[in-house]
Amino acid sequence: MIEDINELIEQRIRKLTELRSLGVDPYGSPYEVTHLASEIHRFYQDKDKEFLENNHTEVSIAGRIIMLRDFGKASFAHLQDSSGRIQVYFRKDVLQDKFILFKKIDIGDILGIKGRLFRTKTNELTVEVKDFVLLTKSLRPLPEKWHGLRDIELRYRQRYLDLIVNPQVKDVFQKRSAIIKSIRDFLEKEGFIEVETPMMHPIPGGAAAKPFRTHHIALGMDLYLRIAPELYLKRLLVGGYEKVFELNKNFRNEGISTKHNPEFTMLEFYIAYKDYRYLMEFTERLITEVCLKVCGTLKIPYGEFEIDLTPPWRRLSWREALIERGVPEDIFRDEVSARKWAISKGIELKEGLSYGKVLDEIFKEIVEPHLIQPTFIIDYPVELSPLAKRKKDEPDFVERFELFIVGREMANAFSELNDPFDQRERFLKQVEAKKRGDEEAHPMDEDFLRALEYGMPPAAGEGIGIDRLVMLLTNSQSIRDVILFPQMKPES
Repeated sequence: MIEDINELIEQRIRKLTELRSLGVDPYGSPYEVTHLASEIHRFYQDKDKEFLENNHTEVSIAGRIIMLRDFGKASFAHLQDSSGRIQVYFRKDVLQDKFILFKKIDIGDILGIKGRLFRTKTNELTVEVKDFVLLTKSLRPLPEKWHGLRDIELRYRQRYLDLIVNPQVKDVFQKRSAIIKSIRDFLEKEGFIEVETPMMHPIPGGAAAKPFRTHHIALGMDLYLRIAPELYLKRLLVGGYEKVFELNKNFRNEGISTKHNPEFTMLEFYIAYKDYRYLMEFTERLITEVCLKVCGTLKIPYGEFEIDLTPPWRRLSWREALIERGVPEDIFRDEVSARKWAISKGIELKEGLSYGKVLDEIFKEIVEPHLIQPTFIIDYPVELSPLAKRKKDEPDFVERFELFIVGREMANAFSELNDPFDQRERFLKQVEAKKRGDEEAHPMDEDFLRALEYGMPPAAGEGIGIDRLVMLLTNSQSIRDVILFPQMKPES
């Protein structure tokens, strides 16, 4: 039963009842389609009136009526299918008695149409309808001025409606599909195997994030939606795999913004016997190949910027990046100086933040927004990287990079820590941080430590945020624009 019924919906329900009384099923059967709208335009765009008339070109199409102009004994309409739109022409003298049924058709209805191609006086390629079948009666009228709606959240909440009336939205998601396919093709060409690891973890780990928790009744235990697949993929390195990747969902119990959705798509891959410096060149090859396949160029627009993805990309150490933005060196000497400077710059610091996390907040506020062109920030403090290998010449820092483009983190990678003693020590520090109130700190994972004790080869691993990469390559300003059904508050 339709709860928010109004006069327009009532009119459509009456038409539906009338159609049923005439023996018409308003929710019809399968329909044989010979052409998509885009195929008709592509195959016949250069054919003139005489060619179409002489060849009596017949087509069978199906889709939604999204525009209707009624002239009494004749009507023009636009039919939209998955590929685009085509004009159709209904005439009473052609349809005869069936024209009565056509008069009960509304914008939004889904029809199957058979007819011949011709060109109108304005030379528009059109299907003259010889016969039609109602496949689905639409009970809700489409919005007339969708682009004029001020509540943009309605587009995300009712994505099905957004896709009907804004065809360009579909282009973004078709490009998203092409991006993901190109990534898989690249990795498989490089010898990687795609794997699937658990979505529910007994111990959350692999990233600094707050997890979602659920309860398994049969096992009588709490489980966590995964925040990252990292620790399971590393177990596969222990087991003998040397090149693995997973492209799937992660879940993090954090805020919603133009850059964050609690459910998001991540590519994570690992390669044995390599380090983070190898992955920088590998990442350049991966992203540029995908960009060329999908966009056809390495110079792409994003908002007010033109982003040049031509390798090599800039490399800058974490410490150098802070100094370059005018951060005084004394913040690296002690926590008090770092906190005092951060507060003087209006940087909000939560209670209980460790020294390393204070420096991280300074980096996020002072450096990240200025990393517009692709830049590898390398060599992070060990406290911020509990799963990364230490630098031999600077043991307070690790072999890690983050890739930033348009002021956003796109990728995170490091030479993987495979020393079980060092890993246990860092887990213990994370446990202490959790006791002090850090909800994102890693818990102890004894099984992962046991796996390391069997021996994990030297390796490098990386995670790339697929949603943010799609945002970049489609010039989308919000993560909601590249996720078909983003998380929303309930309708009031």
